[in-house]
Amino acid sequence: MGSIRARKDTGALFIDFRVNSQRCREQTALLDNTSNRKRLEKLLAKIEEDIALGVFDYARYFPQSRNLLKLESSAIAATLQTGPVDALQLVEVRGATPRFNDFAEVWYAEKEIEWRRSHKEGVREDLDKLLIPQFGEKEVGNITKAEILAFRAQLAKVTARGKNTPLSSSRINKILNPLRQILCEAADRHDFRTPFQNIKQLRVKKSDVDTFTIEEVKSIIATVRPDFRNYYTVRFFTGMRTGEADGLQWQYVDFERRIIRVRETFVRGEDEYTKTDASQRDIQMSQVVYDALKNQEAATRERSKYVFCNRYGEPLDYKNVNSRVWAPLLRHLNLKHRRAYQCRHTAATLWLASGESPEWIARQLGHSNTEMLFRVYSRYVPNLTRRDGSAFERLLLQSGAVNAQSVASENQMICPEAE
Repeated sequence: MGSIRARKDTGALFIDFRVNSQRCREQTALLDNTSNRKRLEKLLAKIEEDIALGVFDYARYFPQSRNLLKLESSAIAATLQTGPVDALQLVEVRGATPRFNDFAEVWYAEKEIEWRRSHKEGVREDLDKLLIPQFGEKEVGNITKAEILAFRAQLAKVTARGKNTPLSSSRINKILNPLRQILCEAADRHDFRTPFQNIKQLRVKKSDVDTFTIEEVKSIIATVRPDFRNYYTVRFFTGMRTGEADGLQWQYVDFERRIIRVRETFVRGEDEYTKTDASQRDIQMSQVVYDALKNQEAATRERSKYVFCNRYGEPLDYKNVNSRVWAPLLRHLNLKHRRAYQCRHTAATLWLASGESPEWIARQLGHSNTEMLFRVYSRYVPNLTRRDGSAFERLLLQSGAVNAQSVASENQMICPEAE
């Protein structure tokens, strides 16, 4: 059995082991501490495993050792007493950690059970097309921070699919996330420091909520093709996500209780579980939504299990709808182009403007709490409702705490009429 020992004069660790009854020593520059001993013990275990199997290659483990000269004339090196071996070379020797492509497959097989189908497909695509071609043959323990940063810089020069613009910071972060998780998991299992340490995600520009006014909504619904009028009515006044509306099935529409049960979403051509657990919700139908769904029932219920479908009874293809219906409609109305997802944002701001309870709105949207609601939408409330303190004034008036004349006088001083 080999051992890990420390020099008395320097305190540096060295490996002491035997090959064919000959004692071998390789010194390191690592200081004697628990972490370094643990790392060298794992290396020693690998060496002894190779010796037992008869496949030990001294040069592969210690390529800088001066004892390699002796190995040219002898089957082994006897009583090796060498200078310090570089710590990184010693701990990160070839064969000490698995190749990236092998470990990535293990990681993927363990994690895919946790993911939605669409997420699995996205990760699989990035692994096969980007990460494995770049890092596949490298050992996970030998991938460096510099190599990761170089790869990220390379991605920043790639043109986005179907566009003439570079990949967005958000897309680059999404590509690097699996790489980060794989290397962090490998570092934990094989006891090395992850090269992702101190590599921060790229800053993503905050996307603005660009909602429609109620007048614009009325104009859109009045002008859109008749076969899509019910579709956009539901989208504008329920806050459903694109996949939720496109995948809505008649079995989840309860006219008697006036609720829409959101249980599935349509993504990448298939039905799957909703975005989050909170997205599993019951949406209350307003009268306008109820009427739209009743009209849609007459048009498609006998044709398909999907509420909104094409002539063949299949769910709508959102890319096709966007290019052939949505974008031309906005151009026709001289409205600024916005993603159809703004229908959801518009629903939220209209509910807030009407004075609905934030908790109720959050449930309608499928948020687990009101935090996102206030963070994303609250700045629109004053503009839409003129809630600028006047509600508190009305409360004081109703309670008799102040008289109407003093309030009117104060308002006149603050906002005098133009002469």
